[in-house]
Amino acid sequence: MKLKHIIITVVAIVALLVVLKLTGVIGGNKTEKVTTEKASDKTVVETVTASGKIQPETEVKLSSEVSGEVVELKVKEGDIVKAGQLLCKVRPDVLQSGYERTVATFNAQKASVAAAQQQLAQNQANFINAEATYKRNVELFNKKVISASEFDSAKAAFLTAKANLASAKENVTGAKFTLEQTGANVKEAGANLAKTTIYAPVDGVVSKLSIELGDRILGTSQMAGTEIMRISNLSSMEVNVDVNENDITRVKVGDKASIEVDAFSDKKFRGVVTEIASSSTAVGTTTSTSVDQVTNFSVKIRITEEMEGKQQSIFRPGMSATVDIESESLTGLAIPIQAVFTDNAKSGDNKDNQGNQENTDKQKSKLTDKKVKQYVYAYDAKSKKVKKTEVTTGIQNDQFIIVKSGVKAGEEIVTGPYSAIQNKLKDGMIVEKTAKDQLFNKDGKK
Repeated sequence: MKLKHIIITVVAIVALLVVLKLTGVIGGNKTEKVTTEKASDKTVVETVTASGKIQPETEVKLSSEVSGEVVELKVKEGDIVKAGQLLCKVRPDVLQSGYERTVATFNAQKASVAAAQQQLAQNQANFINAEATYKRNVELFNKKVISASEFDSAKAAFLTAKANLASAKENVTGAKFTLEQTGANVKEAGANLAKTTIYAPVDGVVSKLSIELGDRILGTSQMAGTEIMRISNLSSMEVNVDVNENDITRVKVGDKASIEVDAFSDKKFRGVVTEIASSSTAVGTTTSTSVDQVTNFSVKIRITEEMEGKQQSIFRPGMSATVDIESESLTGLAIPIQAVFTDNAKSGDNKDNQGNQENTDKQKSKLTDKKVKQYVYAYDAKSKKVKKTEVTTGIQNDQFIIVKSGVKAGEEIVTGPYSAIQNKLKDGMIVEKTAKDQLFNKDGKK
């Protein structure tokens, strides 16, 4: 009886295994489901993405060249000012007294010059008289009319008058030099006194006010003193971004750009590259084992869209922005970027996501090096097989990549799932073509 039960059990198990085998539940070859897309002509715009801060194109930082207490403050932050408008005053008492002293010294020196010139005129007259007397005495001495002692006295008087005249001329010259020096001191003291009154150098808006009435500020002519305020032209704004050294060679002055500002997340603004730094800015990034240097280049993008016809921008200095610089545009045969793979990129940790930006970013970074061989899987509708095909690619963006060779227009290319392209598909493998909405769930995951 036991043997009969055992036989019945074995037969039942075998029958169940046969049914499972026939239905494909076990032992069957599960066909990989894929999505495809035909290669077609598209316009691909390659972009360089960078982040930075908004700032005015023109910004003047005002600092004082004299030290003292702020006794007048005529503006507040946000005020619109015109060139030449009074902004503030520093207490002028010390500089005013210094200026008055130099003026007094200058006037005294003018009197000294006048006195020296008067003395020169007198000495000039004395010299002329002494010279005439000496010449007469020379003739008289030669005729033996006067004695030698009388002649010597006339000669001595002449030489003395001549020396006095030369000395008077030097005194006038010295007095004039001193007058010029005191005049320069007056100009310097006047200029320093004028620096206590600060005017707007350009038209603009007071974008930053760093002082209050009564503050004491430090000023020096040799270096920048206390920053008083900043005047900016807020009708012309730009984004200053740092572009990595690997991307900077693709950016040119005049390139168009799309700008996203964090404060205006529902809108994009247009811009144009106006300036590219020649020197890099090395930024240190610290890891657990070392400090790496990231080399970036400063790039300035003028915001062009919302500025036209407005005196003041809707933007504020310091706002965060992300910029997509359109470095190159090309129309040609293109396929989705996730369809292209490299042999050294295959790994087992790739997850699927229909709209997965992470997958796209991975592909974009892998395909940057054009020296590495690149492939796609071409799909044959008749045999339902895929063929591994080497391709040559061109520029790319977040969605598509230009194919220069290896693919023909209208040819079906496997575009997903990402994990299948990277790890599961093999050359000549039979696959099941399906639609994206059937392959992925509502969340975009397989």
